[in-house]
Amino acid sequence: MPATLYRNARFFTADDAAWAEAVVVDGADFAFVGAEADAPPTDDVVDLGGRVVLPGFTDAHTHLLMMGEALGQIGLTDAGSLDEIQRRVQEARETATGAVRGRGWLFDAIPGGSPTAAMIDAVVADIPVYLDANDYHSCWVNSAALEELGITRETPDPIGGRIERDADGEPTGMLYETAAQQHAWAHRDATTTDEQRDAAVQRVVEAYLAAGVTGAVDMAFDGLALAALERAEGRDALPLRIAAHWFVANTGDDALNLAQVAEAAERAETASSAVRVIGIKLVLDGTIDACTAAMRAPYADGSNAAPIWPTERLFPVVAAADAAGLQVALHAIGDQASTLALDAIEHAITVNGDRPRRHRIEHLEYAAPGTAERMARLGVTASMQPVHADPAIFANWAAQLGDERAERAFAWPEYEDAGALLAFSTDAPTAPHAALANMYVATTRASALNPDVPAVHPQFALPLARAIAHATRDAAASIGDGAWRGRIAVGQAADFAVLDVDPFSEGSGSLLTGRVLRTVIGGRTAYEA
Repeated sequence: MPATLYRNARFFTADDAAWAEAVVVDGADFAFVGAEADAPPTDDVVDLGGRVVLPGFTDAHTHLLMMGEALGQIGLTDAGSLDEIQRRVQEARETATGAVRGRGWLFDAIPGGSPTAAMIDAVVADIPVYLDANDYHSCWVNSAALEELGITRETPDPIGGRIERDADGEPTGMLYETAAQQHAWAHRDATTTDEQRDAAVQRVVEAYLAAGVTGAVDMAFDGLALAALERAEGRDALPLRIAAHWFVANTGDDALNLAQVAEAAERAETASSAVRVIGIKLVLDGTIDACTAAMRAPYADGSNAAPIWPTERLFPVVAAADAAGLQVALHAIGDQASTLALDAIEHAITVNGDRPRRHRIEHLEYAAPGTAERMARLGVTASMQPVHADPAIFANWAAQLGDERAERAFAWPEYEDAGALLAFSTDAPTAPHAALANMYVATTRASALNPDVPAVHPQFALPLARAIAHATRDAAASIGDGAWRGRIAVGQAADFAVLDVDPFSEGSGSLLTGRVLRTVIGGRTAYEA
């Protein structure tokens, strides 16, 4: 490719020199960043019309196939009542050729926060209905789906999960945590065709490119996802930079658990160059909204949840992955779970000694005081999602804790102040994938879902420059790519997004109306509005 000068723009570099007015792209990299008057001569010139340009976003925690599938399902996040959920499900039934699938419903939209199969049966009883909760840790199904899955009163709860039952022991239609994974999701995977998975990949690639996202880290990877992405690579339809964490489930058997780590290590050696398997993902607990996150103190209703991975099962897996040079990502939403995660990492350091490592904890929605300092000391990344703090979905979260713990929700500045690496992401499809909306929540603690909802905890909002740096530079660094991408700097990969707004001068509100006009990956334009 000929060298190209991009001029007449404001380039936010996420680097020490925060701004530049021109860049030169030579091949796949930036060859010059600075004042236009100092730029070397080039073959081509692109005038960007005074636009703001950002480094390409890296969604440092996402679920690619699941997001692509979700983009083709009934959206329920903004369905504020059972009546509205039922209306949308009934409407979907009119054109359904198989099971009806929806996603994104919120517990506080359901009377008493207790969904039942009967509520769906009232509008659709003749075919299976599967509705994933907004946090994707629970699945609400109707009676036809329970029958399709073969779930009866005799079906046991899996390790780390629960089939909700009534007073007589009959399943009610709610599958929590691993019960959703092992029943509803396993059935989905078994009945989804490669053609459908290929369509899901195409949807997710198109959506991310339009959002200015140039890289993504899949956080629940498996063989089906790997095959689908490698097929896309073979069609030259995968411009995104993809890294992935192989999902490891707690089977209750150390040998089987360690075999999954060995498989991840093998995949790390053999996966294609466009789809890098770099580590493993463990889910240590559930979510606060469903009262399945592991907390040190009980929830408002007096309940609590045990970690999905007990210490004796967890420590050998983390140590083995660390020894194999794999990055360990630990889902930990409650403070008991994040403490357990750090205990496991510290154990691996003791067992395996001094070596390069960059492990990470995902979500950290409520962590005990001192957690951020301990993470900084151990070199552990805080991987967090601003969109999970959207005030429109916060009321139920706070109500489940019911005490002062809700005042330290999603405390991002604690990690900055402690010196821990903070990487921002969306965890799509548990939240919208749009990078600009994510930055709106990060910089205001106001709602991108419903702008009429007032901000919650504005003291935890971050300045725009820091928020964007966490979602670009630090997100890339979180998977070891910081030396070659994530910033607009000489020698870095030419990954960037051109916006039609200037949120630095127009304010964070413009992030909700702004669009990405152009997305460039490795010097090539991958998307133009």
